[in-house]
Amino acid sequence: MPELMLLLGIPLLGAIGMAWLGAARRAPEANVMLCGVTLLAAGAMALRVLSFGHHAAQGSLFFADALNSLLVVLTTFVSFTTSLYSRPYMRVEADRRRVGTGALRLYHSMYQLFMFALLLALTTNSMGILWVAMEAATLATVLLVSLYRTPASIEAAWKYFILSGVGLALALFGTILLYLAGARVVGTGASAMLWTHLDAVKDQLEPSIVAISFVFLLVGYGTKVGLVPLHHWLPDAHAEGPTPISAVLSGLMLNVALYALVRCKVLVDGALGSHLAGNLMMGFGLLSVVVAAFLLSRQKDIKRLFAVSSIEHMGFITLAFGIGGAAANFAALLHVTAHSLVKSAIFFAAGHAAQKAGSQSIDDIRGLIHTSPAVGWGLIIGTLAILGLPPFGVFAAEFIVLMQALRQYPWVAVALLIALAVAFASVFEKVQRMVFGENTAKTLPHRPATLPVVLHLGLAFGLGVCLPPSAVAWVREAARVLG
Repeated sequence: MPELMLLLGIPLLGAIGMAWLGAARRAPEANVMLCGVTLLAAGAMALRVLSFGHHAAQGSLFFADALNSLLVVLTTFVSFTTSLYSRPYMRVEADRRRVGTGALRLYHSMYQLFMFALLLALTTNSMGILWVAMEAATLATVLLVSLYRTPASIEAAWKYFILSGVGLALALFGTILLYLAGARVVGTGASAMLWTHLDAVKDQLEPSIVAISFVFLLVGYGTKVGLVPLHHWLPDAHAEGPTPISAVLSGLMLNVALYALVRCKVLVDGALGSHLAGNLMMGFGLLSVVVAAFLLSRQKDIKRLFAVSSIEHMGFITLAFGIGGAAANFAALLHVTAHSLVKSAIFFAAGHAAQKAGSQSIDDIRGLIHTSPAVGWGLIIGTLAILGLPPFGVFAAEFIVLMQALRQYPWVAVALLIALAVAFASVFEKVQRMVFGENTAKTLPHRPATLPVVLHLGLAFGLGVCLPPSAVAWVREAARVLG
């Protein structure tokens, strides 16, 4: 697939080039161009999959199906719009001397390397390369989180590095156990690591080894997803790094970690013939939703507030995948898409709001609707969308999941409703004060990038109101891959 080679080659070469040219005057535009071409390659790959079905490349080392092509398009789209947003944002940071030429080179280079690592994780067929790609994405984002070189950002980066490193070490052990189970059936060698080969013989895998493997994989990749109690790195990393990185961490990185987890769940379900993997995911997911909902009321930093909201939503999505079945998997994928679009739009608006106020403290941000109506309306509409109000896509996804939970696990539905109500009250009370309070904001030297906010919220609105039949068929096929 030439599209796949372009998809991976462009960000990799871009990372190398930006290491030298990332501080040039036109570096932000070059970053946008690289992300735009990568998005076109992702669209071409998705069209091939939708037209001709599953494809493999490089001796089955890479593959594309409805599931990963959906996430590839989502990843490249959000990375493109985030690069548009980062142009004025990083120029304001440079004007305020928060970043120098070396930091700008590092930012643009690691941004492209991060995208390469995510796309490699999504398109590889090897569970081993998937783990390597997740490790590479972690290392790239550690450098981005510490970009400002303040004591708080360095502490957040170390916490992120240590907790993610422990999690990925556990995921590596789970991957090794999965290889041992596969080697007994398909033989030793690289083929025992290929997901498509393991999926074809999943009912022959040793159940006890696979079950133990999934426990390690759930804890390991669950750390990257931000599931409670493995979530402590996430609010710090989001709060201390540049806002564009907060947007892609919340909107993309968490998705890819969850993708790795659900791929493993498919194998475990086939090997065990039981709902063990689903029950474990439901337990971690429900715990994350409930704990995060009650943590929201304690947040005083705007970026920490929405970082904790990401923990809540990823818990909800994990629970939906744990319930399983056609409807719940469809809703989970819809929620993944809507959450990525809306949460990144919220971070875009929140980043500009923090720059205007000169602070990320919620108490210091007031009157956005007066000084910057686009930013203020973007923040309030995005907040209503992420809190699950109709007619946005998050509402549609959460409604389907709640209906499935009511049918199968009524007590889970009750706990979810209580947690969602607490989250709504906590977040809306804080955001409405920032948007409609007394004016304290300042004028920025560069015009804020509001187009990504409008575009993301418009697409999220479309997901809840009128999903095209072709998109419905695509998501249904992706859900079918998960069983």
